[in-house]
Amino acid sequence: MLTTATLATGPTGLPVASADEGCPDVEVIFARGTFEPPGVGGIGQAFVDELRAQPKLAGKSVDIYAVNYPASLNFPAAADGVIDASNRVRDMANRCPGTKMVLGGYSQGAAVAGYVTADKIPDGYIPPNGITGPMAPEIAKHVAAVALFGKPSNGFLNMVDRTAPPITVGSLYAAKTIDQCVPEDPICSPTGGDNGAHQAYAVNGMTAQAATFAADRVAAATGPAATNAS
Repeated sequence: MLTTATLATGPTGLPVASADEGCPDVEVIFARGTFEPPGVGGIGQAFVDELRAQPKLAGKSVDIYAVNYPASLNFPAAADGVIDASNRVRDMANRCPGTKMVLGGYSQGAAVAGYVTADKIPDGYIPPNGITGPMAPEIAKHVAAVALFGKPSNGFLNMVDRTAPPITVGSLYAAKTIDQCVPEDPICSPTGGDNGAHQAYAVNGMTAQAATFAADRVAAATGPAATNAS
């Protein structure tokens, strides 16, 4: 069906349609963990299922975008995920300005999602081709929440890839980020020593907790009191 839409200027300066024809109310952009098959992975799917079941999102459409990257032991290739996820966020902000995005990731994917929010490229770090700098500040208001599960600690990063910069959630995203780490998980916790704990996020209530947090943020961003502040 054809509709008439007024063109406006989007957050990156590109023209966009003011009518959100075909755009979801919410889109989850999620990066899977190492060795998980293409898609959002087990932790990601559990999070999405919990999010869709949230009463505050009743009647709202929730779509999924699986970040496209290798999720392999070639950790520098995580940069492919940073590029893909940030491009998706920018694209959705332009094409679907009324859609509220929830950015997330598990394990290596949590690193990807964290890097996407960065305020700046760290001093002295030479980014891979395709990464030119942080997203424009005005993009942040389109991202309602960020959910990270088992995000690699700086110590773990240094062990697997000494070239990787620390993962620092940007200032425009910090207040809307939930960073879930099982204390026994050695990937995210410096004191963790139970490898099995890294698999526990879907069964220990943390995906449900993150879904409630994200739903609250989406509701706050779309409710009567919502403003354009990020």
